[in-house]
Amino acid sequence: MSYSQQVFDELSARYSYQPEFLQAVQEVLNTLQPALDKNPAYQKNKILERITEPERVIHFLVQWVDDKGEIQVNRGYRVQFNSAIGPYKGGLRFHPTVNEGVLKFLGFEQIFKNSLTGTPIGGGKGGSDFDPKGKSDNEIMRFCQAFMTQLFRYIGATVDVPAGDIGVGGREIGYLYGAYKRLTTSYEGVLTGKGLHFGGSLARTEATGYGTVYFAQEMLKDRGESLEGKVCAVSGAGNVAIYCCEKLYQVGAKPVTVSDSRGAIYDETGIKVDVLKQVKEVERASLTRYAELVPTAKYVPVAEYPEGKHFVWTVKCDAAFPCATQNELFLEDAKTLLANGCKCVAEGANMPSTIDAINCFLASGIAYGPAKAANAGGVATSQLEMEQNASMCAWTFEEVDSKLHNIMINIHRNAAETAKEYGAAGNLVLGANIAGFRKVADAMIAQGVI
Repeated sequence: MSYSQQVFDELSARYSYQPEFLQAVQEVLNTLQPALDKNPAYQKNKILERITEPERVIHFLVQWVDDKGEIQVNRGYRVQFNSAIGPYKGGLRFHPTVNEGVLKFLGFEQIFKNSLTGTPIGGGKGGSDFDPKGKSDNEIMRFCQAFMTQLFRYIGATVDVPAGDIGVGGREIGYLYGAYKRLTTSYEGVLTGKGLHFGGSLARTEATGYGTVYFAQEMLKDRGESLEGKVCAVSGAGNVAIYCCEKLYQVGAKPVTVSDSRGAIYDETGIKVDVLKQVKEVERASLTRYAELVPTAKYVPVAEYPEGKHFVWTVKCDAAFPCATQNELFLEDAKTLLANGCKCVAEGANMPSTIDAINCFLASGIAYGPAKAANAGGVATSQLEMEQNASMCAWTFEEVDSKLHNIMINIHRNAAETAKEYGAAGNLVLGANIAGFRKVADAMIAQGVI
């Protein structure tokens, strides 16, 4: 039995109740054996056993009072997974599905994603099972203050720097930062995704969506192609999806779909980004509202999706951008995309494709960009925000966007060259996993058993 399989079997027995975490680990370990064979020091130093266990998991009670004066109780978490190359870095997710296993999967992915950016940041993730939907601004403020009352002890500008994720946007980051400042009397870059008037960075809002498109461009450039003129299917309707659509237009492509938890929009004339921003960023409404505002849009509720499939992936397209959430693209979806002529998949969400779907894409030979590489633009730009905070300066949008573009080019180059090094040219899953792993593993060995 291989070293990687042995470690995975042990984890499976220990964490059988955390399927998302096991899926994330399996996806990485499936590709690492060539690197483990090449460097026996990794097994000698038990790197896999160490890198698959968080350095610290913090679980706390969050108590707050709603607008009716009733006490509400939620669970809060911070998974500080690995700090070998820098302070823990990863978002906070507020969503009813949040639990320790989901955050461990996200934190584990973050280790390698952050390593690939080339910047000095480790992996972490956190959040709560609190649902911001339907809550007033005052309720969200009180929850964020209660959450930070517990979390502030464990974070800091050189210790752990959280950011936003699903359910945590600029409004939530502002409330969290205000609470941190009040509790610590420190004005420091402890959170990223802040408002521009209190330490935030230009282009941070756009970064994940823009970066995913930049990565897709690099994949296609390797094949003598481009995104210009391509019809694109995009899932999601949050921050990543919105700015993925915006950048697709900027490079000459046409996004024709978006989706949320209730349904999907198809508009063969192209998604109207200004309307999408109004609906989701200002009105915080369902996509049914988008359909009301755009006569050419077709709205398909979840109940009407084809059996076993996500409607978005049934639309004929040249390129696909899963930008919603984990496990939104299954094997049948992958087969449908390929049958409809899709030649490029770049993942804007974290682990949106199942392992079977990933294997299908790899076997087909299309350009496939795994999440930890393709969506690293968000955390990369968060690190650029950290740099600006540390130096007490602010860069222009063009400066940040240029740095982001170069980071995404370098991530693709690193993954592609590593894949070639191991005789798997074009397999960016293997390339990204090994490239991200080696940097962290070598740092762990150099720092000893601590």
